[in-house]
Order: sequence, then structure tokens, then C-alpha cells
Amino acid sequence: MMTLAAAGAALAVMLVAFAVGRVRGMHRYVDIAWGAAFAAVGVVAYVMSAGHGDPARRALVLVMVAVWGLRLAAHIAWRGRGHGEDPRYEALLDKAPGNRTMYALRMVYLLQAALVWLVSLPVQAASYIPGPLGPAAAVGVVLWAAGLFFEAVGDRQLARFKADPANRGRIMDRGLWSWTRHPNYFGDFLVWWGLFALTCDAWQAAAATVVSPLVMSLLLIRGSGKALLERHMEGRPGWADYVSRTSGFFPRPPRKRAAPSSRSTSGGG
Repeated sequence: MMTLAAAGAALAVMLVAFAVGRVRGMHRYVDIAWGAAFAAVGVVAYVMSAGHGDPARRALVLVMVAVWGLRLAAHIAWRGRGHGEDPRYEALLDKAPGNRTMYALRMVYLLQAALVWLVSLPVQAASYIPGPLGPAAAVGVVLWAAGLFFEAVGDRQLARFKADPANRGRIMDRGLWSWTRHPNYFGDFLVWWGLFALTCDAWQAAAATVVSPLVMSLLLIRGSGKALLERHMEGRPGWADYVSRTSGFFPRPPRKRAAPSSRSTSGGG
């Protein structure tokens, strides 16, 4: 029942986003729904696990997934205000073999609802673990907090950089962005391994849900995260120099510039 209810919560959020997108004529709202859908799954897991899971673990899981999901949703909503359609969705829908609206429903909203359900399996399972919080949960909280830091601070640094007209056409290579080209995606990576760690006090739950952080890691590194963004940035002035100095994902101190190069570029971090 829990997995069905979680799937229903994710689907409901995505269908609301689909209705808004259809009325507005844009499908970028699905990105806001992504974080909100995880928060909805967290609420459903908390409610349905009452009387089954450890109360402290249930509350901790809810807080962790809700804070992460709602912060992400709010950030994307704020970042996208006044903008038109996301180029990713324009490119996808230009290839639609038939009705664009129904194609968007299938390939954007329903697909993301399924991914929310899959990735959120640790949230669902951890809520039902009856035993008290153990060392694995402490590790999970540390990973989650570090991930939230990288994601929130990285997003804030990039927003401030882009808001300064003097930085127009420059690559963001400051702050956390000098340690990794994708502090926000690395933050997501830590958050979901942290949430998975909350299942590790019960090996059965961990074994059943380890696929979820693995899928999220694959999406972030090889799928719609890092790989997609870097294909978009390739060839821009200054990008190759930035790549040569900065870690592609896992943070490390930046390398020194091999030679002076122009900072005049196109795009942002």
C-alpha cells in the first residue's frame, strides 16, 4: 500500500504541473514539481507509517526530504520567473511524433513521476523501520547536510554572479564553482545517499532500495544533469580552460591556470 500511495502522490503533483503547463503553454513547471513531488511522497510516507516505524526516524525522514524538495522547488520557481519555455523541453517536443501535449504528458510528466517514485524508495522504506536511529542514520544526516550546503550555497552563488551585469558572458568559476563544475548536482548526490543511509540500520531495507541512489547518481552524472549541461556548454569561449582547472563532479581544489586566458565567455556555471 505504501508504494502505491507514494506513486499516487508523485503522480498527483505531476498532473497538477501538467495542467498548469498546458494552460500556460510551457512545460518548465515540471522542474518545480520535481522537488515538490518528493516532499509529497515524504508526507505520505510519514502519515502511512504511523504505528509502524520508529517515530524519530519517521520525523527525520520527513524533515530531510521536505526541506530538500521544497527548497529546490522554490529555487527553480524563483529562477524561472519571467522566462519562457526551457530549451530542453522545446527540443524534446519538436521531435514529438504526434500530439505535442500528449507527448509531453508521457515523456515529461509521467516519466518524472515514475522516477520520483523510484528514487524515493529509501524515504518510503526508512519510514517503516521500527528500530531506533543508529550510526548509519547519523552518517546519513551528515551527508544530507553537506549535500544541502553544496546545493543551496552553489545555487545562491550562481544567482548572485548572474545578477551582476559585469559578469554577462562569463563562466562562473568562483566559490564552490571553483571546486566542482556542478556543486548543485554534487549536493543532490550527497542528499540522496544520505537519505539512503537512513535505511542502513535494517539491511533488508537497504538491499531493497540501494537501486534508488544509484539511479539518482546515474541521472546526475551521466543523464539529465552534468552530461546534458556540459554538452550545452561545449565550445563556448573559456569553457575548455574552466574544465581543465575544475573537477567535473567530486570537489577538489582548483588547478592553477596553465596560461593566461580571456574570461570573456558565454553562459554561466
